[in-house]
Amino acid sequence: MQLTNLPTLSTLLVSLQQGILTVTINRPDKMNALNRTVFEELEKVLDTVDADQQIKGVIITGAGTKAFVAGADISEFTALDQQ
Repeated sequence: MQLTNLPTLSTLLVSLQQGILTVTINRPDKMNALNRTVFEELEKVLDTVDADQQIKGVIITGAGTKAFVAGADISEFTALDQQ
């Protein structure tokens, strides 16, 4: 996979070394809570990975020191309730 083929990512950092792709959820201010953008970007990255035979594994990690992922970003649910 050529990481340059990926679209611009606002919530993920990706790096490829020796056939291992590391995907870092990069929302440490929200303890890496999952929102719609994270899910959409993960889908794009994993679709690209699925098509690349050179990638042997994927590591998903979270930025910061407090949490890997806090769960769903509940602030998005509040916005849905108001609609």
